[in-house]
Amino acid sequence: MKILVCMGNVPDTTTKIRFDAGMKNLDTNGVQWVINPWDELALTRALEIKEQSGGKIEKVSVINVGKADAEPTIRKALAIGADDAFRVDADPKDSYFIAAQIAEVAKAQNYDIIFAGIESSDFNGSAVGSMVAEFMDIASVSAVSSFEFNDGNIILKREIDGGKETIAINTPFVAIVQKGICINPRIAAMRGIMMARTKAINVSAPVAVDTLVESQVFEVPAPKAACKMVDAEDTDKLIDLLHGEAKVL
Repeated sequence: MKILVCMGNVPDTTTKIRFDAGMKNLDTNGVQWVINPWDELALTRALEIKEQSGGKIEKVSVINVGKADAEPTIRKALAIGADDAFRVDADPKDSYFIAAQIAEVAKAQNYDIIFAGIESSDFNGSAVGSMVAEFMDIASVSAVSSFEFNDGNIILKREIDGGKETIAINTPFVAIVQKGICINPRIAAMRGIMMARTKAINVSAPVAVDTLVESQVFEVPAPKAACKMVDAEDTDKLIDLLHGEAKVL
């Protein structure tokens, strides 16, 4: 059996986001790129499953839809422990386009289990995992917080209103994972970093797929108003501000 982990290349959450003069494109100058946090958790759990499978899991691969500037992030995934990687050489235009590219590779390579993070930390679309399953005509399970692989039997747990649901499932399928799938993401050791240099990144051209979403313009949030301090004893002024300015009374 083989596991494929979908991997987004996203700006670090501490990065100050800026746009070009037309407010249509992200200004990537000075941006620190990282593995999407939910995908990093998925990769960690996939590697744990492989190690605990007694040889039943042959390999763990990662896939990214992006240009060559995403390869340092892909190398980090290889350093963490992924066996190999795929990169579809295209701008990740929208969730539909990305999912179509991932599905083509997954079908061609006959992956049994596909992991996808529940969302990405840049656009928070929460759509790619389920779209991959639809393109491949296979099952998907969302909000997976536990994945157990015992003697080839796969048991998933997912969050539902009022509790948790336990699911037994057969391959192939897509697991859309959230927090709880593992405790902490793995950190690449020096040996892993050295080995990552020799691991393959298989680059392919994108398949022809329509882009369904186009960004017209971006806006940055309005700056927060200055904080007004009110003396603890001056309740009349506080009430006046809450009523007249904040409009909450």
